[in-house]
Amino acid sequence: MTLNTKLKKKTGATFTPPKLADFISDKILTYLERGESKIKVLDPACGEGALLSSISAKLQLKNINFELVGFDANKDFLEIAEDNLASFALMGNLSLNQADFLKEIKPEKKQPSLFKEFNNKEFINNTIDVIIANPPYVRTQILGTEYAQEIAKKFNLKGRVDLYYPFLLGMTYALKAGGLVGVITSNRYLSTKSGISIRKFLEENFEILEIIDLGDTKLFDAAVLPAIFIGRKKANGSKTSQTKFTKIYEELNGYEGKFKPLPSIEDVLLNSADGFFIVKGKKYKKTSGVIKYINSKEYSWALLNKEENEWIERIHAASNCTIQNLFKVRVGIKTTADKVFIREDWEALDVEPEETLLRDLISQENIEPWEISTDKKLRALYPHLSVNGKKETIKLEAYPNAKKYFEEHKERLSSRKYLIDAGRNWFEMWVPQNPDFWTKPKLVFPDISTYPRFYFDESGKIVNGNCYWIVAQKPGDIDLLLLIQGISNTLLMTKYHELMFNNKLYSGRRRYFSQFVEKYPIPDINSKTSKDIIDIVKQLNSPLVNQKEKLIKELEIAVATSFGVAPVFSLD
Repeated sequence: MTLNTKLKKKTGATFTPPKLADFISDKILTYLERGESKIKVLDPACGEGALLSSISAKLQLKNINFELVGFDANKDFLEIAEDNLASFALMGNLSLNQADFLKEIKPEKKQPSLFKEFNNKEFINNTIDVIIANPPYVRTQILGTEYAQEIAKKFNLKGRVDLYYPFLLGMTYALKAGGLVGVITSNRYLSTKSGISIRKFLEENFEILEIIDLGDTKLFDAAVLPAIFIGRKKANGSKTSQTKFTKIYEELNGYEGKFKPLPSIEDVLLNSADGFFIVKGKKYKKTSGVIKYINSKEYSWALLNKEENEWIERIHAASNCTIQNLFKVRVGIKTTADKVFIREDWEALDVEPEETLLRDLISQENIEPWEISTDKKLRALYPHLSVNGKKETIKLEAYPNAKKYFEEHKERLSSRKYLIDAGRNWFEMWVPQNPDFWTKPKLVFPDISTYPRFYFDESGKIVNGNCYWIVAQKPGDIDLLLLIQGISNTLLMTKYHELMFNNKLYSGRRRYFSQFVEKYPIPDINSKTSKDIIDIVKQLNSPLVNQKEKLIKELEIAVATSFGVAPVFSLD
């Protein structure tokens, strides 16, 4: 009996492959300390019961008595789980409950609280020995406003929340002190700013035993990069001493050496060695080591082995500051109606908006490290201007062509209720940024890219919302921007970004969030090597540049010299 794809997508269910379920079960039991005559095992989103089936088989082999507890709000999933776990029901060792775990668990206060009663049996916070779980991969908002607000209020959460976060909270409340959890979630919390609260919670409540980042291995149908968290709920003020990590990604950065063939990603995980592997025609790199806990307000984690950590420390020791000490990293314009505001074919319209309002646009599609591509000439209709240093919105009557165009799209633009509620004009951009800044020199880079694309612009173009930018507000800032451009466009800084922020998407695409780029280390601008970097960058930015590849190699050497490390000519 199987369920259709539509139902799984609607519920956010991403059922665990059997081999991965066995891998997680084995990991959990590696850390199990026998102290109870019977082990109580919980899956708070059990779906078809794959994880409970796996761990129960492992416990049987070890002759450990156990009781299985499962929750799922979906009746169809539970019917399959009941079939898969029928033998344990006959033994009286199974309790499957059609209920939303997040509604039944109560956040801990000073005293333990109760699960709701099911099947005449009372479940109590702090009574579960082992949790094994793969909660839904959806944001609470997708499940409806009312539900999202209920969950946010219950667990004291703010903003947009991935459903796995309240599940992590609820599972923690269910565990006994010393209890174990093995859970599959999105890997987003490992490095993003939005994951600070999760990292903080995990550090405060768990001995973090292992983190396994499965990256772009596509083990699930969901468009989510998964990670496995293995932890022991803290008891008596215990602390995490060392946390093992493993990460597997498809991006190989030009590696052309030998690959070890294996039948599955799970077999790569089970292999004791790091290195390069090929699975069903796809190539992967596996790395392992110990997590470095960076003592900061952001509870930052870096997944580094010994050699990588030493390399990072040398760069930090040689740096003078970070980008955030020098500049604010801004996001580009946010129109919230791109098809209206941004086009390539303005001149093809019967009535083209006034030329003074059409601004050349730097966007994800046309930006390169040292130049703008001419293949895609995007322009934005920009209804904002600066008057005496203050941002103002144009008066439509002064621009009859733009007025006609906007009115043709008034229904779409007026539907942006949030803009109207904020007292804004219906034809404005949601985030136009400061019009004064567009004419100043600026460094622009795309949000998502397989390689660094930091472009220096002095032409007055505006920046699309799929890019970030740094503006030079005074003449002395220009050389600083060129220094940052040179450093950021190197393989050395790409390696630094990869190691420190661990944020690759599918097929080697990296996220260049402001929260990452603002932490790039910068050497002393007055040093000789910094001046060498700036000189090389000026040549690379020139449209008449000669021997470009030679200059790029010289740039790698100069940047490496400035940080006291060897040049990086390949990322593997």
